[in-house]
Amino acid sequence: GSILAVAGGGSASVNLWDTSTWEIVATLSIPRVDGPKPSDKSGSKKFVLSVAWSPDGKRIACGSMDGTISVFDVQRAKFLHHLEGHFMPVRSLVYSPYDPRLLFSASDDGNVHMYDAEGKALIGTMSGHASWVLCVDVSPDGAAIATGSSDRTVRLWDLNMRASVQTMSNHTDQVWGVAFRPPGGNDVRSGRLASVSDDKSISLYDYS
Repeated sequence: GSILAVAGGGSASVNLWDTSTWEIVATLSIPRVDGPKPSDKSGSKKFVLSVAWSPDGKRIACGSMDGTISVFDVQRAKFLHHLEGHFMPVRSLVYSPYDPRLLFSASDDGNVHMYDAEGKALIGTMSGHASWVLCVDVSPDGAAIATGSSDRTVRLWDLNMRASVQTMSNHTDQVWGVAFRPPGGNDVRSGRLASVSDDKSISLYDYS
C-alpha cells in the first residue's frame, strides 16, 4: 500500500502518511487505560515505542511505554481496544503473516506475549531471556518467532511448543533487531535469520 504509519517524538499517537503526497491522512490517538497502571506515573508513559500492521492491512497495533498495546481500525482511524499483560515498555510488535488476529509483543519485562488481537485475549507467554526483550519477528511460515534481548542473545522459539529451541550468543552487546528472510525466489536460501546489535555487527543464521 501507499500508507506509512509513523510513531515517535514522545507523542501518544501514530500518524498515517500517504507516501504518494507525503501528507498526513489520519492521526491515531491513544486513550488512557481506565484505572492506574503500576508504571503509569504520568501521561508521558503513553509514548509509542512500536507499531505493527496486520497482514490484511485492516489493523494497526501500537506498543507504549506503560506496557499497554492499543489496537486501531485503520479504515475508520478508530481506537478499538487495549491489550494488557505487560507492565514495562513494549519495544516491538509483529503480526503473524498468516493470521491477522495473532500478534506478538516484546517487552522490557523479559517476556514475549502472544495475543488474539481481535478477541482481546492473551493466549501465551514465552519467557527465557535474562533481561529486556527488545525485538521480535515471525518466520515466513508462521511456525516460529525470533527475539533479541539486552542479554546479548538471539532466541528462536517454536510456536507449537511455545518454547525456546535455540539460543545464539555470538553478539557482545544488546540485540536491537531481528528479521527473518522474506519469501523469495529459488535462488534465495530459506531458513535465514538476521540480527543487529550495539556491538556494531549484523549476524546471519541458518535454522531448520
